[in-house]
Amino acid sequence: MGKIKYYSVAAAVLSLLSITLVFMLMEAGASNPGADDGRTAIVVTSTEREGVKAEMRGFLEAVQTIIVANNAGDLNAVAVAARKVGRSSLRPHSPEFAGKLPMAFRKLGMDTHSRFDALAVDAEQFESMVHVSQQLGALMGNCVACHKTFHMTVNDSP
Repeated sequence: MGKIKYYSVAAAVLSLLSITLVFMLMEAGASNPGADDGRTAIVVTSTEREGVKAEMRGFLEAVQTIIVANNAGDLNAVAVAARKVGRSSLRPHSPEFAGKLPMAFRKLGMDTHSRFDALAVDAEQFESMVHVSQQLGALMGNCVACHKTFHMTVNDSP
């Protein structure tokens, strides 16, 4: 009976986390990037913006896979999904693009990749669904901080 209760609590925590994430993303998507909402504008080309958005979609896909796998008790699948967006997924950027990114943005990005790696290792070592939920919640704090702090503005002019 104790194991069933443990899994039920973990599933409830993950469900609450995923619902919160959906509302946060809806709020972030509803913002007007041209408005003066206090966020720092990062001016990039449309190609650079699409690259950053693809990376963020990768994070979101990994989070969804991690939640489903954790709810199913499949910690190996949690680790695989987390590693896909860990530091090994980083690709070199041009010096011009890197120069456009504020240091705080770069630090959040690197920390997010590192947290996915840590989640993968811990899922394998601790084999705890609750621990995975806690780590994922903390990791999502990086996503929230980034979306609250920055927005991308496109300028394709030479």
